[in-house]
Parts: sequence; structure tokens; C-alpha cells
Amino acid sequence: MRSLLLAGVSALVLGLAVPSAQAQSPAPVFNRIATFNVIDNLPAGADAAKPTSAEIITFTEDGNTLIYSDSPGQRIGFVDITDPAAPKPAGVVALEGEPTTTVVIGGKAYVGVNTSESKSKPSGHLAVVDIASRKVEDKVDLGGQPDAVTKSPDGRFLAIAIENERDEDINEGALPQLPAGNLTYFEVKDGRVVDASKKVVELTGLASVAPEDPEPEYLDINSKNEVVVTLQENNHIVVVDLNTGKVTSSFSAGTVSLDKIDTKKDGVIDLTSAMKDTPREPDTVQWLDDDRFVIANEGDWKGGTRGFSIFDKTGKLLFDSGVAPEHMAVRVGHYPDKRNKKGIEMEGAEVATFDGQKLIFVASERGSLVYVYRDKGGTEAPEFLQVLPGGVGPEGLMAIPKRDLFVTAAETDLREDGGIGSVVTVYQRQPGAKPAYPTILSENGPDGLPIWWSALSGFAADPKEPGKLYAVTDSAYAQARILTVDATSLPAKITKATVLTVDGKPAKGLDLEGIAVRPEGGFWVASEGNPEKKENPTQNLLVRVDADGTVAEQIALPEALAAQATRFGFEGVAVTGSGADETVWLAVQREWKDDPKGFVKILAYKPADKSWTYVRYPLDKPAKGWMGLSELTAYKDGFLVIERDNQVGPNAKTKKLTFVSLKGVTPAALGSEAQPPVLTKTEVKDLLPLLAAPHGYVLDKVESFAIDAAGNAFIVTDNDGVDGSSGETEFFAIGKLN
Repeated sequence: MRSLLLAGVSALVLGLAVPSAQAQSPAPVFNRIATFNVIDNLPAGADAAKPTSAEIITFTEDGNTLIYSDSPGQRIGFVDITDPAAPKPAGVVALEGEPTTTVVIGGKAYVGVNTSESKSKPSGHLAVVDIASRKVEDKVDLGGQPDAVTKSPDGRFLAIAIENERDEDINEGALPQLPAGNLTYFEVKDGRVVDASKKVVELTGLASVAPEDPEPEYLDINSKNEVVVTLQENNHIVVVDLNTGKVTSSFSAGTVSLDKIDTKKDGVIDLTSAMKDTPREPDTVQWLDDDRFVIANEGDWKGGTRGFSIFDKTGKLLFDSGVAPEHMAVRVGHYPDKRNKKGIEMEGAEVATFDGQKLIFVASERGSLVYVYRDKGGTEAPEFLQVLPGGVGPEGLMAIPKRDLFVTAAETDLREDGGIGSVVTVYQRQPGAKPAYPTILSENGPDGLPIWWSALSGFAADPKEPGKLYAVTDSAYAQARILTVDATSLPAKITKATVLTVDGKPAKGLDLEGIAVRPEGGFWVASEGNPEKKENPTQNLLVRVDADGTVAEQIALPEALAAQATRFGFEGVAVTGSGADETVWLAVQREWKDDPKGFVKILAYKPADKSWTYVRYPLDKPAKGWMGLSELTAYKDGFLVIERDNQVGPNAKTKKLTFVSLKGVTPAALGSEAQPPVLTKTEVKDLLPLLAAPHGYVLDKVESFAIDAAGNAFIVTDNDGVDGSSGETEFFAIGKLN
């Protein structure tokens, strides 16, 4: 068995190690076709500032309406997907508590509702909602706190995992914390749950971990009406025959040992650590057939198992993904380094058959990715097909095979911090198409492991080799790095990483936001400072770097100008001229203290005489938030500039590429009484249609732009190091500019 498992893992790793194989797979791929913002479905009078959620999702029997649970709002929401590429708000139903999971039987929606006054006094009911009238018709007491709800394929049973979850603030969440959870189920007759048929299956005394306090998390029913139940914190799995109410098998989910993972909180994605004998702690479970099922190993409590497994119902382990999903998250820039103690944290899972192909979908909550595999049956390892961007924290997964659709519900609402709210995302199975995501990923480094990356904040092009680009990463990480990018194919490939060093050690305190290639070789990079930090304030620096990453010089601003800086400092950097005429230009993101409102500096530094001059750039007035500069690229007799607001999703109004000419412009010397010239800008390209084209939400930080040696232009977004974002990075090859 061990050799079989290792062979399965190796096969999966090999599949990930050659990402271009995604496009060659004979299986039709899924691509995102629409994103629905939950905020657009608020009821009249609702406070739009309050958090929303789309946690678990299902659909009506005709496949035309989605139903999601909005726990903070104590309601379920409906989304009309008659046209799946244009989802429409379809109303909500208020509930007397927090909804967990909904299932649909005929024209009724059955919603598990948590009404617990505390963790020690759990309570809840099953709300019966008439879909047509959008009214609650009945409430069936469940005697505890419901989590997952599911129905049998033949429609005979409806089952609920009564979790009665632990209080994580008591004794660090240690078990036991009574009352115990259980499995509750009902018979269904004539399309209606029979209230009086309620049966409770006690699950105590089964697990080796806190046997007196089982916490059922998720469940699924096969065609034999056997229900498989995960006890997450107990690290246990139970199979119950609903025909008799008897437990037919019960076994530990076991442990997994992982090698080549990152477990250190050091601001570096270092895949050299290991974890031994870590409990899987399964969350979602889905039957693959009547004998096998797949579990998503969330490892949220003591785990960190970072993958998924396949068991048969006797407890035999048939497959474990190992580190392959984790490495793919690193490869596509979705690895959550700031939350890496438990890795990418798999949570959601779905199994469905499309055109005779049984597919497995598993979701990483912390990496905001959905992985798609093809089940090969029996003991064969599943075949990796593709990854999908999942919104922020995808948890609910639902396939609608009869419409060739797949849907995710992402529960996280980041609007309070300026991010996107909770979303529902729709994907379509597209025969003959290529995966639209990822648009950029990394190859293996010299150590055979994926080159780690994220938070791309500046671009420059190699002056001689078409399609060769250089990117920098910002202060999301403790190491300042220059990445080499091959943009000759899609997805683009990161082929090399160069760490900036001082005295042979990684440079500290740099926040790289711009890069330019020096005419003499090597690079100029711009490090954004934050003089407003209470502890360890930093200054804006222009840094000269040799080709091997050695920091040759760090150039600070003149003291008088540095005193005017705010926390919105250097962004883009560009070079004009060479030799004695070489000038390094630096774009400042927002107004500093000495700038008129609506005007920002573009600074000029001449290495030959170490002089500083400047011009001003006129910003558009933002519709909301603030406006600033994100990139500077030398072009013709001036610059191409990225000007953008700081808004995301539907609030984003200005993301554009402009041109400013330097012809006839004489920058003003710093400290002189002469007023600096104000550049005249011309819009070259509105970037909003480009950012909307992937059918996600419009990403805030379009930060990097470059034109290669053949005149082809490239744009990329910054994902903030998967901190307060979905981790999505979009790389656009936009061809030659007019």
C-alpha cells in the first residue's frame, strides 16, 4: 500500500511540475465566466456597511437559481443564473438565526439554522422555505447546532451533522466540551421532510480523540443510503446505514507526514521544513462511488495537513495528495505566507460527473484556490487538471453538470479594510478551451522546488531579448528579490529569483516598488519608505543593484525633501539617457506635504553629479478613496504612467495608462524658488476593461508595466502577498501600443 500511495503522490507532483500540460489535457477545462457580489443582493433597509457572507451554496432543481447562506446577515440569498454569465440578485429570506447549509427538495429549501445562545447551550432548527414565495413555512427543532445538511441521491433521506462546536476561547479549544454532537436524519415522502420521522444516531464512544465529545463537521450520502460523517476535531470518520440507523464502520482519519513545506514565520517561503504524524482533521467529505470517498484535510485545530485524501468505507487509505497542492499554491503565487502555520488549509470539496468524467474539486480556504482533478477509479491516483481562482476564502463548492457549470461561494468580506466583499463565482466547462488561469507561474529552482513568488510590484524589460522581463516583490516578504520572467508563452513563467544582498546577506528593510535596467548593466530599483511608522520608520531609497543582486549603492533623498514625504512614496522607476546624461526618474505615489492637492512629484536623479530635480504630474480626482501613480516606463520622448484609484470591484473607477512627454520640459531643482513644470498627460489605455475581462472582480493594484525589446507591452497586478486578498495575480500581454 505504501508504494501505491507514494506512486500516486509522485504522479500528482509530476503533473504539477509541468504546468503547460494543463493546456494539453483532453479533458474540457473550466473557466470563470462571472462573479456576483453578495452586497448587490441586500434587502431593502439593510445596512450595507455590515459584513456579508456566501459560505455554503446550492441550487434549485432546474439549475437556474443559486442559494447561498449568509450567516452574518441571518438570511439565505438567491441568485438568478438563467444566464450564468450575468448573475442577477433574486432576493433573500430572513431567518431566526445563522444559516449553515441548505438543500433543495422539489420546491422547498431546507436550511440548517443555528440559534445557539452560547457554545455550551447549542440549539437550532431546520427551516423549511418555500422557494416560490420566499417564505419560511415551518421550523423543525433539531435539539442542537446544525452544520452540514445533505439529501440522499434517491430522495428518501435528509441528514444533518449536529456539530455542537467547541468554544475555542476555553482551554485553547481543547476537547471535550459537552454537549456532544450527533447525526440527525429524517425520512422524505412526497418531496417533503417528515418531521415525526426524526432519528438521532449518537456518535460517542467511537473516536480515540475525545470519544465522549464528537463534533460532526460534514456528511454525504451514497446511492446505498450510507452516510459518511467527518468528526473534524476528533480526527475520525464514521459510516452509518440510514436504512437501519446503525454505524457500519468507524475509523481514524490518521496522520500524514509532510516534507518540503514552509512552517516558519520569517517572511520567506522556505520549503525546507517538515511536519511528522500530523492529524488530517477532515472537513468536507464527498462520496466518489458507493465504496470510496474524498476528504478535504483542513487541519484547522492541531493539524496543518494541507491536502486531501481518498479512503474506502472500511478505512483503507487509497491516496493522499501530500505536498503537491501546497507546491502548486507556491507556483501560482497563492501561498499564504503570513498565515502559513497551517498552510493552504483545504476545506471544501465536491464530486460530480461531467460527460462521463468524474471530477474532484477541492478548495484551499487560505490560498483561495480550487484544484480540479479527474478521478481514475479504484486505487489509481487522481489526475490533476487545473487550478481556478476562487474568490477570498472559498468554502462552498457546487457542481451543476446538466448546465456544465461549477460554482464557488467565498465567505470572506474584506470591505471594512478596503477590500472586496463576499462573492459567488460561476465557472463554465468549455470543451476545446485552454485554462484562463493562472496567467503567470513559476518553474522549479536549482533545488528542484517551485520558485516562490507573490506581490509583484514593478516590471522592467530586458533591452535586448524580446519577452524577457524583470519583476520585483515588495515588503510582503522579508527578502527583496528580482524575478526573471519569460513572457513568450501564456502562462508567463518565472524562471529565476535573485535575492538582493548586502555583504553577502539578504538586504533588510527594502520595499521594492519599481525596477529599471541600467544602461551599463544591473538595475535601478525603487524602495518605498514609510517615515510615518511609529517603530522603525523607513526612508525612500533609490538602490543601484549589480546583475547578481549585490546592492552597490543606496541613495537617500536630500534631507529637506525627505522631511516632506508621507507613507505613500516611491513607486515606479525609469531610466533615460546613458553615461553622463543618464537620468533616473522616480514616480511618487501620492501628494507629499509640499505638493498642491491633486499633483504628485516625478523626481529626477543624475548619477553623474548626484543632482535632484523634479516635475509634477496632475492626478484625476478620485470618485472614491485616493488616486496615485503605480508605474513609470520610459517611452519615446517621455513616460508611460499607470494612474489608478485604490478601489476594488464595483468601486474601481480609474485604472489607466497615460503618456506624458518630456519634450521641452526643464525640471526644477530641489530647493529652488522656481515652480516645477506640470506635465501634460494623454490617456493611452483604459485598463478597467482589461481588469474586468477575466470575469472576477476588478483588482485594486494594477502596479506594473513594461515594453519589451520587440515593442510588446505587458501589465501585471499585485496581490499583496495573499494578505487580505484572494491571491489572484493577472498578467496581461497586450501587444504593441498604437
